Amino acid sequence: MTERTIIAVGSRAAPYHANGRLFDGQSPVAQPVALSFDDAAKTLVIATDEGDIAHQWPFESLRRVPGAAADQLVVSSTDAGDARLHMPGGDARLIRTRAPKLDRRHLRVRRGRLAGLVVAAVAAVALMLAVLVPALADRLANYLPPEGEAALGEATLAQVRNALGDALMGPLPMCDGPEGLEALAALQDRLSPEADVTVRVLDHPMVNAFALPGGVVILFDGLIQTADSAEEVAAVLAHETGHVVARDPTRTALRSAGSIGVLDLLFGDFAGGAMVLFLTERIISASYTQEAEAAADSYAHEALARASISPAAIATLFERIKAERGDADPIVQHFLAHPAMADRIEAARAAVPEGQRTEPALSDAAWAGLRAICD
Repeated sequence: MTERTIIAVGSRAAPYHANGRLFDGQSPVAQPVALSFDDAAKTLVIATDEGDIAHQWPFESLRRVPGAAADQLVVSSTDAGDARLHMPGGDARLIRTRAPKLDRRHLRVRRGRLAGLVVAAVAAVALMLAVLVPALADRLANYLPPEGEAALGEATLAQVRNALGDALMGPLPMCDGPEGLEALAALQDRLSPEADVTVRVLDHPMVNAFALPGGVVILFDGLIQTADSAEEVAAVLAHETGHVVARDPTRTALRSAGSIGVLDLLFGDFAGGAMVLFLTERIISASYTQEAEAAADSYAHEALARASISPAAIATLFERIKAERGDADPIVQHFLAHPAMADRIEAARAAVPEGQRTEPALSDAAWAGLRAICD
C-alpha cells in the first residue's frame, strides 16, 4: 500500500471582512454594516453591527455607481432598488474578480434620469391641461361664431343619439308630439324669454337632461315621466338654460377635447371628430365644475321666482326619487355624482322668496300634452 503525501504550497486566502456604510434608499441616514463574501452562494453578505445578516446581494447583480471619491467604492444591486453600499476603495479588485458585471453601465442611474424626464414631461402636460388649455378654452368660447357653436352642438347631439340608439333601429328618436312641443315652448318662454334656447326631448327612459353648444337643451322622456309636476320639469329646464346662457357646454367641449379640440376649432373644424367624441361622454354625464353648477342654480332660482314657480321644485324632484328608489339606484347615484348635491338642495329651498305666491307652471292639459310628447 502506497501512502500519498500532500504538501501545501503557500497559504489559503484569508476570508474577506470589511466595514461599510449602507444607504437603504428609504432613509437619508447611513447604517454601519459588516461585509463578507459567501463564495459558495456567490453573494456579498451585508450584516448589521450585531452580526445579523441584513442582505445578501448576488455577485451577478452588483454594479459600481460612478462618481464616488477615489478612496471609496460605491456599489448597488439590481435586486435592491435604490440602496447604495459604500465600501473601501481598495477592495475594488476583490469585488471585480467575483462580480463580472461590476463595471457595466449602471442602468438604474439611466432609468432614474429617464424617470426625471418623464416626470418633467408629465408636469408640463399637467400644466397645459390645468392652466393653459382651460384659459384658452374660456377665451376661445367667447369668439366662436354662432354658426360654429351650433354645428358643434348638432354634431354632438347626433353622436349622443347614435350612442344611445339601437344598432338595428338606428339613432335614438326625437319626440315631436305637437302639444308637448307647444307646452315646452310656452314653459321656456315663461322662464327665460330673453334666452335664445331650443328645447328638444329624446325618447329614452334615462332620467337626465343636458345643454349643448349652440343654445340647445335636451330633456329625456324618462325625466318627464319621473317628474311629479310641470314645476319639477321647469326647475330642470331653468337650470340647463343657465348653463346655456353661461356657455358652459362650449367651455366644457373645449376643455374636454384639450389641445386637439382647440386646434380643430382654430382651423374651423367646428364638428370635428375629436371634439365631438370627447364632448359626448361629458355631456351625457352632465359633468361641470362646482362653480358652473352653482351659477346655473342661481340663474334657475331667479328665473323660477320671476315666473312665480317655486325654486324648491328641483329639491322636491330629487328627494322624491331618492325616497322611492333608495341610494343604490343608478338614477340616484347619477344625481349624487353632481357636486355638493345636499348643499344645492338646501340652497334651492332657501331661494324661495318669502311669501311667494306661485302659479302652475302649465295647465293640466298642457302638462298632459308634455307627458305624451313621445307617444
